[in-house]
Amino acid sequence: MSSAQSQAARKPIVLIHGMWMTPHSWEKWIARYSARGYDAIAPGWPGVDRSPAELREDPSALKGLGLAKIVDHYDGIVRGLDQPPIVIGHSFGGLVTQLLLNRGLGAAGVAIATAPPKGVIALPPSTLRTGWPGLKNPFNRNGLAPLSAKQFQWRFTNTLGRAESDAIYEEQYIPGTNRAFVEDAFANLSGKSPAAIDFDNSARPPLLLVAGGADHVSPPALNKSVLKLQRKAASATELKEYPGRTHFTAGMDGWEEVADYALEWAVQHATAGVPAAVDAAPERPATSPA
Repeated sequence: MSSAQSQAARKPIVLIHGMWMTPHSWEKWIARYSARGYDAIAPGWPGVDRSPAELREDPSALKGLGLAKIVDHYDGIVRGLDQPPIVIGHSFGGLVTQLLLNRGLGAAGVAIATAPPKGVIALPPSTLRTGWPGLKNPFNRNGLAPLSAKQFQWRFTNTLGRAESDAIYEEQYIPGTNRAFVEDAFANLSGKSPAAIDFDNSARPPLLLVAGGADHVSPPALNKSVLKLQRKAASATELKEYPGRTHFTAGMDGWEEVADYALEWAVQHATAGVPAAVDAAPERPATSPA
């Protein structure tokens, strides 16, 4: 092992999956980062400790699972590491990433296709539509938010054909949890929302937002709203947009470019002396819309 790889091996990366997904969605990223010498892990949400097929068969562990419990779960994982990790989250995992950074945790964070924190007022129409499975009965907080294969395609794989989308659905999908969904959707109406962030937080580590131009769940407009709020912090805050990429950006063709850029940006901006990645892709400037 080279000295650079030896250094990198001491740096952890924590990958956080989103709603309707499991750690299985990060397998390729773990392999790629591990090959570069990093200690990449993808712990599941509380109760998400079995295969997608097993969780679909018995999703009872997801019932009543709230955002605060999810964030506290990862808080314990991050604090238990021997040094601050790079934290990368997708969708609801992107929101969890932002909430962990708000606690001063992590060396840097990357929120990919993020769910909105409290403070984002105007949601794009496509985002509102994607939330219907969890919002059609907001009083059923201990219930589940399932997706059919057709609903999954519209939300995750809308640029793929139905057969390819259905195969991904069978491989990756699990039901969502209503409580976390409703807590985020109605965050602006709650005085003590678990999705609240102190956007002026001087201790917040650097944050990169990643958006896909074809994402129905977290379109660029939503990410620009988050960017405007998060830029109130003194630390680096940027947005990288990828035209044509969907909510399944971490798994669709070309995911390697997204993974490499996320790591390079985090290494460059980290507050805790992260060693450079081994054989990293060429540097590409981030776009930072106003």
